[in-house]
Amino acid sequence: MLSDKITKQLNEQITKELYSSYLYLQMAAWLDSQTLPGFASWMKIQAQEEIAHAMIFYNYVNERGGVVDLGAIGKPPQDYKSPLQVFEKTLAHEQTVTASINALMKLAISEDDYATKNRLEWFIEEQVEEEANPTEIINKLKIVGDRGDGILLLDQQLGTRVFTPPPPLAMQ
Repeated sequence: MLSDKITKQLNEQITKELYSSYLYLQMAAWLDSQTLPGFASWMKIQAQEEIAHAMIFYNYVNERGGVVDLGAIGKPPQDYKSPLQVFEKTLAHEQTVTASINALMKLAISEDDYATKNRLEWFIEEQVEEEANPTEIINKLKIVGDRGDGILLLDQQLGTRVFTPPPPLAMQ
């Protein structure tokens, strides 16, 4: 059984993950409007991943006898100056998510909730990738700068990304 504190924070994390999906879908819409379908596709996959993350938390709360309480999702920003800015904002957002998951881990440890700690270990590892991916794209965007051919090549490369359900969902 989950404590009230952990249940509350897990529910807040579900809402944060759903907001992340909403944010990335809005970023995809902006990228589509800039005729960058590969960049947009990458963000749409990212949005799917975030819904999957929310569902892992959702399922976990239910498995542990808690009650899922979905919070309101705020409106994400819709205007960006460049693909570089989109990915810089993505990285900053993922760093915020990492901090939130780390706070959840700290709470689970302080309450000796080893099952929650175990589930969060997957998310701790996942956040390394969630920060590394936009960092790599940012570095590539800085290399190509405003060169259209470089942007188009990167757009083509990013369009090859496919969604793979995360292991905690694939096992259910």
